[in-house]
Amino acid sequence: MNIVTLLQENAKKYALKPALVFHDHSVSFADLPAKVFRLAHALQKLGLKKGDRLGVFLPNGPEFIYSYLAGFACGATVVPLDFMLKKEELVSCLSHCDATIFIAQHRPDLNFSEISAEVPTLQNIIIVNHAEGEANPFQDLIARSEDSAVKADIIDSDPALIMYTSGTTGNPKGILLTYQHLKGSPEAMKYFVDLTDKDIKLAAIPFSHIGGFIYIQNCLVYGITLVIMDRFNPYEFLRLVDQHKVTCFHIVPPMYNALLSLKHIEKFDLSSLRWVVVFGAPSSPEIMERFHKYCPNAQLLNGWGMTETCPPNTVTPLGSKNIASVGKPSPLSEIKIVDENDKEVAAGEVGEILIRGWIVMKEYYKDPVSTAQMKKNGWLYTGDLGRKDAEGYIYIAGRKKEMIKAAGQIVYAPEVEAAFYKHEAVLEVAVIGVPDEMRGEAVKAFIVLKDGHGATAEDLRYFAREHLANFKVPQSIDIRPHLPKNRTGKIDKELLKQEVLAR
Repeated sequence: MNIVTLLQENAKKYALKPALVFHDHSVSFADLPAKVFRLAHALQKLGLKKGDRLGVFLPNGPEFIYSYLAGFACGATVVPLDFMLKKEELVSCLSHCDATIFIAQHRPDLNFSEISAEVPTLQNIIIVNHAEGEANPFQDLIARSEDSAVKADIIDSDPALIMYTSGTTGNPKGILLTYQHLKGSPEAMKYFVDLTDKDIKLAAIPFSHIGGFIYIQNCLVYGITLVIMDRFNPYEFLRLVDQHKVTCFHIVPPMYNALLSLKHIEKFDLSSLRWVVVFGAPSSPEIMERFHKYCPNAQLLNGWGMTETCPPNTVTPLGSKNIASVGKPSPLSEIKIVDENDKEVAAGEVGEILIRGWIVMKEYYKDPVSTAQMKKNGWLYTGDLGRKDAEGYIYIAGRKKEMIKAAGQIVYAPEVEAAFYKHEAVLEVAVIGVPDEMRGEAVKAFIVLKDGHGATAEDLRYFAREHLANFKVPQSIDIRPHLPKNRTGKIDKELLKQEVLAR
């Protein structure tokens, strides 16, 4: 993907149309190239060369987008890092990728001088500072640079992006995508949906994650207007949909739950929405159907994909009412579902989802062992479980690690969660397997109730017995005021498991 050409073409085609909207300030398609090229020239003067790693540590905002695009314009490998990472995680990721330049926003608990001292490859740290009266080297660099197009001899196989999975310390796992891979998500969306330059999308997923990065790709490739949230807030999200007449968005299931928990959701005008997508975790059709009452003009879509595979890889077809299915793959990839012996399973049977095609990542950066474990015989073993119906539509059952073996019986956590979502008092639910001396594993549920609703654990167990086989009914249920979430808004089941094991 040639970022420089795209920026120049969009500047001519859409000119004064807003490309980015952030805190009621807009940047037009005509202004966007100059901001990107100025930063790109500044980075080159600081020594950034083709193939160098450019670390980016920012909350959502225009600066994040300028950094992505300037890095790509220079032929660098951009390394976006979640703005919630701690110092040890940042040092681990920056050291692992040998970053040479680091663009970061101040955070009170971080000392960038200490980080620089611990990452020997770092040559420069560029600070983005929004504090009034303090220096802002990022904006100073842009102001002093020239706005002509930069030149870099880039080919499709060059490394473009390293996305780290959760920023773990000690052994970070970086997903390496090439410049060809930058075309993957936009090409898939041409097949799945009907985006046009008339659309307005609302981005609340962190840009450091693939789901957030897709919004930036949509803006460049389709000429849409992108409304940006620096962090997800359900009230503000709906206010922005109403204010800017947003036409589409994609978010994860817990975000829909948060929207539905608002007491005055009905006061917002959501009639501009054409389609809304749920992705990133097995979803409950009940949640989406409840949300649909407030945006009846919108089509409900369910999607599946991974950072490793340039998502979306499957999406419910436009016009379909089957929100439980994630649809079929696009022509960019092949998908099959296999058992533990790598034999394809029959329709209706659950197995591991395998995918292949040029959209599959190049590798886990500097990690040939993990790469070999995931990529075998041309297929990527996703670790996701699913099934196909007789017509080839795919349904996600959950992650392999969400499969609970209770007394020899297989229980899929998302299936149990879906049953609880049918209860009128349930707002959120997470189901995990916990060690059990008698059964090997036992099913445990954590549930958040809606405001104003009451239900006991025994009430909920009784309800579950009406919808699930006995061996799937949780042995214990904890009712809680809230559940832990990660940065993309997904419920953090690993944290819940650690909590149980620590008792």
